[in-house]
Amino acid sequence: MEDFIMKPMYLKITNHKLFYGNSESRIDENSFNFDSDLDIKQNLQRFHDTLVDSIDVLIVTNPSKFLLKRNAITFNGNAIDFGTELENIFHIPVINNEDVANSDLLSAYEEEINYSTWHLDYYGIDHGKRQYGQESMQTIGNGFYGLRGTYLEAKANDDNYPATYVAGVFNQLGTPINGRNVINEDLVNLPNAQFITFSIDGDAPFQINDQNIVEANRSLDLKTGLLTITMLVHLDDGKELKITEKKLADLTNYHDYYLQYVIEPLNFNGKVTIFTQTDGTVVNSNVERYRNLANKHLMIDKIENFDTASIFLAHTTQSNIQLAIKTDLNYSTINNTQYAVNNQAEIAEQQVSFHVSAGETYHFEKYVGIFTSLETKENVAVAAQEHEFLPDFAVAETQSVQNWRNIWHQEDIIVNGDITAQKLLRLNNYSMTCAAQTNANKNLDASVGSRGLTGEGYRGHIFWDELFDMDFYALHSPELVKNLLMYRYNRLGAALDYASDDNHNGAMFPWQSGMYGDEQSQLVHLNPITNQWDPDNSRKQRHVSLAIAYNVLNYFNLSQDETFMQQYGLEMLLDITKFWIDVATLNKQTGKYSIADVMGPDEFHEGYPDSAESGLKNNAYTNIMVSWLFKKVNNLINSENSGILEDNFQRTNFTDVDLQKLNDIRHNLKLDFQGGILGQFEGYFNLKELDFNKYRQQYDNISRMDRILKAHNDSPDNYQVAKQADTLMALYNLSDNDFFDIMTDLGYPIANREKFIDDNVKYYIARTTHGSTLSRIVYSMLLLKVNDTKTAWKLFYEALTSDYYDIQGGTTAEGIHLGVMGATINVVTTFFAGIDYRGNILKINPHMPKEWKEISFNINFKGINYAFQVTSDGVTITTDHDTEVIFMGKKLPLTASQEIQLTC
Repeated sequence: MEDFIMKPMYLKITNHKLFYGNSESRIDENSFNFDSDLDIKQNLQRFHDTLVDSIDVLIVTNPSKFLLKRNAITFNGNAIDFGTELENIFHIPVINNEDVANSDLLSAYEEEINYSTWHLDYYGIDHGKRQYGQESMQTIGNGFYGLRGTYLEAKANDDNYPATYVAGVFNQLGTPINGRNVINEDLVNLPNAQFITFSIDGDAPFQINDQNIVEANRSLDLKTGLLTITMLVHLDDGKELKITEKKLADLTNYHDYYLQYVIEPLNFNGKVTIFTQTDGTVVNSNVERYRNLANKHLMIDKIENFDTASIFLAHTTQSNIQLAIKTDLNYSTINNTQYAVNNQAEIAEQQVSFHVSAGETYHFEKYVGIFTSLETKENVAVAAQEHEFLPDFAVAETQSVQNWRNIWHQEDIIVNGDITAQKLLRLNNYSMTCAAQTNANKNLDASVGSRGLTGEGYRGHIFWDELFDMDFYALHSPELVKNLLMYRYNRLGAALDYASDDNHNGAMFPWQSGMYGDEQSQLVHLNPITNQWDPDNSRKQRHVSLAIAYNVLNYFNLSQDETFMQQYGLEMLLDITKFWIDVATLNKQTGKYSIADVMGPDEFHEGYPDSAESGLKNNAYTNIMVSWLFKKVNNLINSENSGILEDNFQRTNFTDVDLQKLNDIRHNLKLDFQGGILGQFEGYFNLKELDFNKYRQQYDNISRMDRILKAHNDSPDNYQVAKQADTLMALYNLSDNDFFDIMTDLGYPIANREKFIDDNVKYYIARTTHGSTLSRIVYSMLLLKVNDTKTAWKLFYEALTSDYYDIQGGTTAEGIHLGVMGATINVVTTFFAGIDYRGNILKINPHMPKEWKEISFNINFKGINYAFQVTSDGVTITTDHDTEVIFMGKKLPLTASQEIQLTC
């Protein structure tokens, strides 16, 4: 380690120039001029790109002028977190010369690695979608609820959006649009019980603003789940104070969260009044383009006060979900307080007043419990009234530390050599756990939405994004996956009805699912470029049913849960299979089956050019996955005992005729295959080529090419252009062997597999705009297959940092993208570390990035716990049971509790 840190670079920054050298005494030897037209990040990237020698640590010599961030500096008149900006570019620790003076270089270096890789910090006051996005990223939660990472003092406005979401709490409202009543179902923003603010000497209550906040730092500790917000406040009358506010989600009793509010007057004595509310005036207004739609989902029923406790009762207006929010206050360390209640029609407000002295600290705590009639069997009001909180915030924090310690023991992915990747992989793990975890979800009828419980994008609906999340959950908590899959099973009846309404047999799951399992995709959507409503045919993405089937089969393979498969899983698979049997039509002349009227994962293509009808024919991804599903179902039928089969056949009305059709269809589905290139759908090669450079010059960002083309009275249906991976998506889901076996089964054998993948990846990536963050991660994995490690790494890192940098122009404001978070973790473990769990035995074939030195993690596969350490030289494995693996094509035995080292 001492040798490793002997390559420091010392920096000094001014508004216009950066000075640097390999020692403090030689810092003025080199300089770099900033471009005034670029922001700090762009300038630092330019600086990074000019350097040739490797560096292990950056040392900032600017004297610290700020209290809340050592490496904050003033740049162009604004205070910025220079240290974090540098770390994001260089991916190595950045320390301050004062840190070295106080200890030594090695200790300061190690301390910064430990802090930076476990903390997501935002320094300063931000605005608009940037601030909204940061709130999404710092959401705390426990699978039952998500509490956005806002200042406690914030009310909803253009810069702040405090919101609370509970899994499964949806409500529908109608809005008159162009002469028709458009119904939307939303994940409901629940009453805001985290609101706390103060006033001094009878002045107006404090609000978040630039004028009075001298410094602010918001820090999410991923290791413990604690969000800490610190502010230095200078009021208009000269009074100064320090505010420290903390939030914790309770993972043990998932109904609860805990708040701590600490006031430290710095230069005055006086009377402080703390105001705290449970605010029922809230509406759903997180997504700007939804704000003209009906958004008031709650009816307030009653507010009750019992000493310092308050119970707030409400219900959703259409779904009639009963809500009870209990709060209690603890300010026992403050003397001579005055307590008052000031309830309004839709707001429960409590006030605590007391005298303060300069230099003293005053601790105020609030505890919140949320109950709904979805998970609470008894009357919610009674449950709330009888509910008891932990004794204080300190106890809650101790419990949270232990809970997260247990979680990280199972889930942590340790990356050596890149502190940015390490932090963001931990953020992804953290976010996945906040979206769903066994203790809460065992009692919930819910699955994970595409934005988790962090925002209102896509109205909180559940999509096929589950496909990208379930592997993470299955490898660490198989029981959780079972709970999430039961959400789909409980809506199997709705899927059967949906298919029947469309004149089909079997189960057709909706593209967007909410409370009931009916289709929640809209018939129109708003194009923000033209501000016009365009037809929306996304509901034709029938492959969502294939994603559900894939998750069922993958869970069964990883867990060997025979009970689930016999009672629930096989029934779902058979009903989904019946649907695909029904929609496949035979051409008697060719002997080939076709599947029409669908959309693929691409989403840009909704139909054929100049066609009045929507939908496509023989989408390659859909047909390949249908063939794969039929093969898997056939194998299950052949292996299951007759009693179980008879029961499931009766429940699904599955017959021997269906079985015969299944085997006929799975060998004869049609694909469009020309010159070694697999067509995205039938007729794809007849489409025009698109002049991408033309639109890049005009728009720069062409990720949403569909909206751009429609703004030009054109359509993506006319061109070979894709939003995201489609044709080759099956190669993400399936092992290479399984994919090519399916191609052979369908009558399209591939002689040269490597050439096929190489040719097709190059063909389609040139036509893809990556309008979905998922596109980058899928293509990253595909490029690893053809050894284009440079492009694969670039796309992987863009995906990994996509929410952190909000690369889609503000969409993180509407909630994190949970699917890409799950997918990035999957690429690290399955493709970089090379642990392929999709078969009956683990296969290991690493592709370690040169940028990383080591990847370490644990997984559970078929009831056996594995610990892996992967480097460019080899793999070290420890298991808790005797087993065997296939390492680079060779089967090897493993002995329980014995470490084995394998050399690449």
